[in-house]
Amino acid sequence: MKVIVLYLLFMVFGCYVSNAQDSIETSIAADTTAVIDNKYREDQFYLSVTYNLLGNKPNGVSQSGFSSGYHLGFIRDMPINKRRNLAIGVGLGFSANSYNQTLQISENNNDFQYAVLNDSETEYSKNKFTTYLVEIPIEFRWRTSTATDYDFWRIYAGMKLGYVLFNSSKFNSINGDIQLSNIDDFNTFQYGFTFSAGYSTISFHLYYGLNEIFNDVTLVDGESIEMNSVRIGLMFYIL
Repeated sequence: MKVIVLYLLFMVFGCYVSNAQDSIETSIAADTTAVIDNKYREDQFYLSVTYNLLGNKPNGVSQSGFSSGYHLGFIRDMPINKRRNLAIGVGLGFSANSYNQTLQISENNNDFQYAVLNDSETEYSKNKFTTYLVEIPIEFRWRTSTATDYDFWRIYAGMKLGYVLFNSSKFNSINGDIQLSNIDDFNTFQYGFTFSAGYSTISFHLYYGLNEIFNDVTLVDGESIEMNSVRIGLMFYIL
């Protein structure tokens, strides 16, 4: 009799364990299905650090030191195919860019003047101008991502439209300092081509300005200043 009772208890316990295991597996499967998002989007936030160059410099103008740029923002990722490896990205961001160079900006009778510094004639410790922009990036995006793969290759190309909120110029020398801000000669609207390519969260990034930093200005000797901005650096994309 005891054997029969033990046998029945064993069968009941076995059925209970089996049912519990099936329940757990079903729950895990359901949770896994819930985690997989077939409507996923990629790379919503970005952060970039760049080395800033000046293109189309006038004769005698050169760069010295490290000219840096810092960029951050949010991009709305909008896939355009079923596989979701092609997308359009449109966003909003902020950019701060400094340029250390030998173009001195000064003011005379409420008029801005531009001259090329000569190191052998003028002793100075700093000469740079800085721009702060709100930007709208627009990208065409290709990537190898899936709903469960967060490490993938990407190539993003497009445009970046910028509006200069504030600009400044700083010149420091033993004979005196010149600090200017909100210089009217800066182009308020700036735009350029962008390209990013990389793997996982890090990408190489390039911005090439398609219009001039300054709006129709010349050096004191009459030469036109048609410099544009070129930024090379790293882009960090975050979901």
